Amino acid sequence: MATNTPKQTSHLKREILVRLIKAYLSDNFEENTRLIPYDMRPKGSEVPYRCCIHQERAVLRDRVIAGLGLSIEDAEDSELLSSLAKKALERKEPEEHPLTVLHTACHGCVPSRIYVTDLCQGCVARPCESTCRFGAIKVEHGKSVIDPSKCKNCGMCAQVCPYQAIAKIIVPCENACPVGAITKDEDGLAHIDFEKCISCGKCVSACPFGAVHKKSQVIDILKAIKEGKKLVAMLAPAIMGQLPCTPKQLKQAIMKLGFSDVIEVAEGADITSANEAAEFKERMEKGDKFMTTSCCAAYNELVEKHLPEIKPFRSETKTPAYYTAELVKKEMPDAVTVFFSPCVAKRREAMQNPNIDFVLNFEELGAWFIAMNVQVADCDEADYRKESSAQARNFANTGGVAAAVNSLLEDDEKAQAYVVDGLNKQSIRDLKKFAKNGQCEFGNLIEVMACTGGCLGGSSTINAYKPALKQLTNYVNESPEIKTVVKK
Repeated sequence: MATNTPKQTSHLKREILVRLIKAYLSDNFEENTRLIPYDMRPKGSEVPYRCCIHQERAVLRDRVIAGLGLSIEDAEDSELLSSLAKKALERKEPEEHPLTVLHTACHGCVPSRIYVTDLCQGCVARPCESTCRFGAIKVEHGKSVIDPSKCKNCGMCAQVCPYQAIAKIIVPCENACPVGAITKDEDGLAHIDFEKCISCGKCVSACPFGAVHKKSQVIDILKAIKEGKKLVAMLAPAIMGQLPCTPKQLKQAIMKLGFSDVIEVAEGADITSANEAAEFKERMEKGDKFMTTSCCAAYNELVEKHLPEIKPFRSETKTPAYYTAELVKKEMPDAVTVFFSPCVAKRREAMQNPNIDFVLNFEELGAWFIAMNVQVADCDEADYRKESSAQARNFANTGGVAAAVNSLLEDDEKAQAYVVDGLNKQSIRDLKKFAKNGQCEFGNLIEVMACTGGCLGGSSTINAYKPALKQLTNYVNESPEIKTVVKK
């Protein structure tokens, strides 16, 4: 199970979001934004993380920039936060890429490599030398030596060493990225190649310094509320496992923030289930060997950028967010739609969908509640407009999408489901193999989720996986089952 953002960096990000929201709600947003690093680290205060108070403030400044929804890379060092706050207010739409890198926070980790420690005994068996397929390791003067020009960092020599004398140094963000989109720039600091990036958010969770940061859209949303626009919140199913309240209390709590209505994205998930079941049935009848799901935004980015060969096998059905936003815009054309997301990738999906105006992640929602002193557990309950199915609400859990599709098929049409529970280098190689061979030996319906644990394991969730799963499962068990079956 992949962990979410480390606790200390998560607390820092939340505190900055809380202060940003309070600054926006104050009578002087720009000036109060400028003061955030100084209010958090006043003169003479303890310096918990960096060498000096000036470095602490520099990092906090960059975190504020990301909180404003701006790229840190594009901000001049001399530009005041008040000026950047004004830019955030003046922009017409969010920036294209959802991630940015804080070079002030980046540790500039040493390059990934395999190296031989002093524990090497120069044994006679020499399993490290015989195991290496690249001829990168030799024994010299009684010790193993690795030739970095030949080493592929496969780690096989480390696995076979009987003394565990060979170690592998990793760079957390680079190691976590399944597509090699994050590397070091000429200064040795992290750099994201957005031509490769699939916005899975794994680098955000992996960096122990919190140097890879999500760009927030909370200021855009607050601005829309202040302008008197009708905002509709669309809640991804994973949110039902995040906060210490009932789903109906959550609706009322969100309404207190200024939203006109709150809708479950499970409504769209029911449409996705029906469409995907019908599509699966049609594909199997015409002789296709397998079909993959298509509801994970990061997986869809992976297919477009790195796995075009599997595109013929990917379902053409749209995501639950797509169908939900379509429903809202048809019923309320003037509404501003805000998708409440557990991950980074949905921001990229929203950029490509004119029906989704903004994306607010669960971390930002939690900060918003704190800033406005909304106690979710004390809120009254409010009914949702529609009772979505148990299967739709379980989309957030690994295996939930495949189970929903199967619940709509006749017994003799049931899919043999295979779940890719988290995208990594190995699972991507497996998908490439399935596409090349034209079949998957493990099943004919492949559910692909970028995050381990499904959406409940997303990089923007705020509850630990197990308690979140328990809370969501209770909600699912209270929900009605899908009644309609896809007929022959």
